[in-house]
Amino acid sequence: MTFEASERVAGVPPSGIRRFFEIAEEYDDIISLGVGEPDFAPPWAARDAAIASLERGQTSYTANRGMAELRERIASFADRRYGLRYDPDEEILVTSGASEAVDLAFRAFLDPGDTVAVAQPCYISYAPGVQFAGADVLDVPTRAADEFKLTREALESSGAADADVLVMCYPNNPTGATMTREELKPVAEFAREHDLLVFSDEIYSELSYEHDHASIATLPGMRERTVVFNGFSKAYAMTGLRLGYALAPPEAIETMNRIHQYTMLSAPTTAQHAAVEALESCDDEVREMRDQYDRRRNFVLSRFEEMGIDCFPAAGAFYAFPECPWDDSDEFAEALIEDQRVAVVPGNVFGAGGEGHLRVSYATSLGDLKEAMDRIESFIG
Repeated sequence: MTFEASERVAGVPPSGIRRFFEIAEEYDDIISLGVGEPDFAPPWAARDAAIASLERGQTSYTANRGMAELRERIASFADRRYGLRYDPDEEILVTSGASEAVDLAFRAFLDPGDTVAVAQPCYISYAPGVQFAGADVLDVPTRAADEFKLTREALESSGAADADVLVMCYPNNPTGATMTREELKPVAEFAREHDLLVFSDEIYSELSYEHDHASIATLPGMRERTVVFNGFSKAYAMTGLRLGYALAPPEAIETMNRIHQYTMLSAPTTAQHAAVEALESCDDEVREMRDQYDRRRNFVLSRFEEMGIDCFPAAGAFYAFPECPWDDSDEFAEALIEDQRVAVVPGNVFGAGGEGHLRVSYATSLGDLKEAMDRIESFIG
């Protein structure tokens, strides 16, 4: 008897992004512009709340759906910031990171033979998650000419009318693209016309620089067919604390919780105490982090323009997505590491539409960004 991977697992290739991190780990003097997490520490008040909860010995399981106080704070925050109104008792599920919430939705609502339209380029876990659930992925490539926004034309030309679910992420990883409420309306109309469920990953919602974040769930006829994912990793710099949440109608949350209660039981208790305080008192720290990201964003975009590298004006998350100066983005990224000790991620690891681009994270200090951009300029010169 040998341990052979199931067909579902065997059909999923290893993470392309991980290969470049492993290459970068071979060198000591790397400046990494590849990591998708904040370079800040969580706000002090949130850290103090976590420490205080440990000192009080509050390390037991919480309710499966999350602490009632936290769900109430999430409901208040979502309403105040985005006009999303959800019942904390029946329409909010606290999870171990937003990634668990996404996985729960895939497993809860997909059957073998279902088709999931995935707007791409996208976060690397969506397509494998769909495949692990036994469903089929339909690529919906977005275009640099549209600033990587999801359009009705992209949905129609890819055949998404025949899909069962649409997965989208705005502000977007890896492109940094954002969508306004007006730009979301044709997408919502398409979903209603073709009776699609929508899984909307909004983990970067607090990192929108040129306009307020808009959620597709606030549009007419969309709340009842949408699951919204969010969390504390990006805006509050709490990636390692692993805390996210899903907002959805009661029947959707009940179904997702049916899996969650058997597989995860409850999200990390210490992280939940930190999140309560983060939502209560850390708006100023989030604003300061956002302002610093925006300064870095403008610097990176201006440097690419000076180099003559095309890069659309990314307006969200903490990524730029410039065109690759070489024909092969894999070769460029490897050579850049070896020659200049700068790590970026080739766009093709993020799916259809990513080839020919590079993901450049500006979630690092301005000093490191200046040095990295100087090295990139030297390399392409």
